[in-house]
Amino acid sequence: MLEYRAYEEIERYLNGQMAAEERAGFEALLRTDARLAEQVREHRQMLQALKGFGQRRDLRQQLNNIHSQMEAEQQPAAPNGWTVYWNRHKQTVAVAASVSLLSVFGTLWSVQQMKAPVQQQTARYVELRREVERLKKAQTAIINGINDASKPAPRPAAFSGTGFAISSDGYVVTSSHVVEGADSIMIENKAGLKYKVSEIYRDEIHDLSILKVSEGNFAGFGKLPYTFKNTESELGERVFTLGYPREDIVFGEGSLSSASGFEGDTTAYQISIPLNPGNSGGPLLDDKGNLIGVISGKQAGQEGAAFAIKSAYLLQLINELAITGQVQPLTLPKNNTLSAQNRPQQLKKLQDHVFVVKVYN
Repeated sequence: MLEYRAYEEIERYLNGQMAAEERAGFEALLRTDARLAEQVREHRQMLQALKGFGQRRDLRQQLNNIHSQMEAEQQPAAPNGWTVYWNRHKQTVAVAASVSLLSVFGTLWSVQQMKAPVQQQTARYVELRREVERLKKAQTAIINGINDASKPAPRPAAFSGTGFAISSDGYVVTSSHVVEGADSIMIENKAGLKYKVSEIYRDEIHDLSILKVSEGNFAGFGKLPYTFKNTESELGERVFTLGYPREDIVFGEGSLSSASGFEGDTTAYQISIPLNPGNSGGPLLDDKGNLIGVISGKQAGQEGAAFAIKSAYLLQLINELAITGQVQPLTLPKNNTLSAQNRPQQLKKLQDHVFVVKVYN
């Protein structure tokens, strides 16, 4: 009984179950009782051996489980429903897959055939600037070909396009290609009023240039009869423009045929108005006399397919230039006096603020 109590105390000691005072007393006894100390050492070794045996047994069990799992995976699985179905119908499925592939390739070929005319149509799109440049070169060649030595060769001045007033204090907008490479620029309206202007900002990406009258005695354009529309116009709306495709001002009318421009350009409209090079930079207005865009280009070979930069973008550009200080804040028109007028009356009021742009090189 005493031997059993001794081993019980030894286990409590080795397992850390003794209180601090009891443990201190037991360790003092170990220092004086050699036999008890030997029993503690032997018991500790036995416990360590048992622990090691248990760890080896657990490891062996884990290895056996892994081997069993590997053997089970290597055994052929029983065929499932899909395998049976495949073995029975694989020929039918193969034929169906071939038909599907032929259908896909046939569809792709058809799409390519349909895209070909579109690509050709895209290649035939031309900006008005190209035709303007041809006119400039032709005029220059005519002037340079003058052989009469008694007459000085005139300085080439090409009527290049159209512009219109965007504020009464002398600001005008046109297409940037119209004034590209200009040494000096003049504008003139139907009444014969002429002004010298200078380019103060150019946006080549959207083909816009802002001009300003540079004459010191300029008194202003007067009250502009139209306002700028800052929202999207509706598909099918009637629209019209004034411009200078020739020396006299010309009226053109049509409808808004798309809410986006060439190749889906969201800053432009497509319109059904026949245009010529001199229309470039002219105003596009709706039936009520709201300015909705700036004429920019057309599509060659397709009569009446033209494009105009939206007025909302022009307004955004003007605001950004004022914020950055590149242009002084413009006094834009706020009252539309064209809305209640018939078309001839609208044109009569409008034509004083639409200009032919003449470029001197």
